[in-house]
Amino acid sequence: MRTIEICCGSIADVKAARYGGAARVELCEATEIGGLTPSAGLIAGAIREREGMKVHVLIRPRGCDFVYTPEEVSVMEADIAAARMAGADGVVIGALTSDGELDLPAMKRMLRQAEGMSVTFHRAFDVCARPLEVIDRLCELGVDRILTSGHEETAMQGVENLADYVKHAAGRIIILPGSGINPMNIDDIERITGAREFHSTATDKKALRRVCALFGPMPPATSEEIVRKLVNN
Repeated sequence: MRTIEICCGSIADVKAARYGGAARVELCEATEIGGLTPSAGLIAGAIREREGMKVHVLIRPRGCDFVYTPEEVSVMEADIAAARMAGADGVVIGALTSDGELDLPAMKRMLRQAEGMSVTFHRAFDVCARPLEVIDRLCELGVDRILTSGHEETAMQGVENLADYVKHAAGRIIILPGSGINPMNIDDIERITGAREFHSTATDKKALRRVCALFGPMPPATSEEIVRKLVNN
């Protein structure tokens, strides 16, 4: 049976994910730039609404790359501690060096704070230099899963790489395909890759969004119907 994780940026998204039958949500804000650490209020609200779902919190203090200063790592450590105190089930983290290698000191600092929580390495993986070596190192560190589009813009484009990652992981770590996954392609991605967990925004790209003249459109909302189709296809 496949596991569906929904990327959620609001309480309404969390409720839609729950009603649609998702097993887990990745909670974040600013999805238009790949997601940032959500507010304390959003984390608390998601935990109130989760019922049987797991809530994993994205830990990312800013947009752009994944090369962090020691001060930024301290911020992420504090955010992990806050997510734990709020009752989150897991965190979604990642850090690289400027040459695309895994930043081991930063990862070890964050993993110490996340001890006992489920840990996902986020799509920093998709810009790392040597993905198979990173998979091995993340296994050694005890990370539970890797969110990846297969080093391509979408999971469908990276499907062959994803299949290689699943084969290389060999059950030691979960490969979590994400980016562009929808009810029309999830069966193919599942069949080709052998993956069993999938990440999606589950948004209706055709739905109308409110627009603010100064600050642009609202982010697209999670669709309960699309979540249900992802779960039950």
